[in-house]
Amino acid sequence: MRPKIICHMASSIDGRLRVGRWTPLLPELAANFRSVCYEDVASRFKADGFIIGRKSMAEFSGISEKSPVLTTAPAARQAHCADRGGRELAVVVDRQGRLHYESPTAGGGHLVAILGEQVSDAYLEELRAVGVSYLFAGPDGNDLPLAMETLGEVFGIKTILLEGGGLINGSFLKAGLIDEISMLVYPALDGLAGVSSTFEFLGKADERPAAGRMLRHFATETLTGGVVWLRYRVEKDPALQ
Repeated sequence: MRPKIICHMASSIDGRLRVGRWTPLLPELAANFRSVCYEDVASRFKADGFIIGRKSMAEFSGISEKSPVLTTAPAARQAHCADRGGRELAVVVDRQGRLHYESPTAGGGHLVAILGEQVSDAYLEELRAVGVSYLFAGPDGNDLPLAMETLGEVFGIKTILLEGGGLINGSFLKAGLIDEISMLVYPALDGLAGVSSTFEFLGKADERPAAGRMLRHFATETLTGGVVWLRYRVEKDPALQ
């Protein structure tokens, strides 16, 4: 059974994610805005870990990115669960195996890579040598429902936070995998069209990645410096049932 997935994000009031582009934050937020609100709220969920995309994970120290080496005829692939040492999970969607790790942890969590089955045996050996766990999301790494089922069954987790970026959030939205949205809206603006936002599914112009879903608001809280915490359950549209 897959874990409950809570998309926990922070944005400006116009929904933009690139903090460096925001208008200045109030003094009580500017010094360390993530720990002041974002991390504090995240800890309230008592989740078993977090999920982010490859580009977000590449920003952590000790992690580098290289061109992938892929195989056209992969052998049978099985998930690998390394020793997590009692840590929560730091899960990264890295379909082609582009990331390379100096240690088995990131952000205090045990690293778990979600891969496509076309990654090379040498890459998997490298992950095992470092102590990184991995699992598979189908041949090309796009079968997120399969990956989430494996994550729940192999690692035994119940709740996990989906923390972006926008492309990964959009993929989970399209797959119908998001159970709850936790949004911290900061008193800041970006204003430019085309800047990364909370959900960004790369589809055709007529695609609707949120089709069949409704949001039910169940909580609002005002935090330090005017940050507003919004919470919604993601439900199926009853008209389509």
